[in-house]
Amino acid sequence: MRRILLKTTLLFAVALLPGLVAAQEVSQDRIVKGLGKLTSAAPAIDLELLRQEAINGGNKQMGELPNWKRLAKLPQMVVEINFENDSVAIQPASYRTLGMIADALHHPNMWAYNFLIVGHASSTGDEKHNLDLSERRAAAIKEALSTTFAVDPQRLYALGVGEYLPIDGTQGDASNNRRVQLINLGVFKKKS
Repeated sequence: MRRILLKTTLLFAVALLPGLVAAQEVSQDRIVKGLGKLTSAAPAIDLELLRQEAINGGNKQMGELPNWKRLAKLPQMVVEINFENDSVAIQPASYRTLGMIADALHHPNMWAYNFLIVGHASSTGDEKHNLDLSERRAAAIKEALSTTFAVDPQRLYALGVGEYLPIDGTQGDASNNRRVQLINLGVFKKKS
């Protein structure tokens, strides 16, 4: 029996305005301008703290949770990445978009910045499965950017939060809640 694979569309968020979550026409220039707007030091992050805060947040918006609220103020924007249904396999057509993101991250204006890749899911399906899938998809994007496009993996952090941070004003099962955000974390500072 022939297996039919359905395409799942995720929105890849790379900073612009807090709360903005709509697919945008993507280009290297737009990504550089959008993500390069960080003018102050980004807050230190703890991935496990962020994950637990999202899980225990009662489906609150990103800006309503203390640690996420600090990240919500950082530059981000939304682009589209397609995965095979219920899989971490990135659709071949999405590699063009990933390539533009990688080109932007290689731009001299972006060299000093680190980025957080946040995987999200809609509330369709099992909660635990959605959390795991969002985690693996964020990791898959990190891996593709570092292995295929030579972005230094030490500049990238991946985190999945499943269905726990729905887009403001949407139902949890809305398809546009399946997305990945790329947030500029600012200049990396080594601990002294």
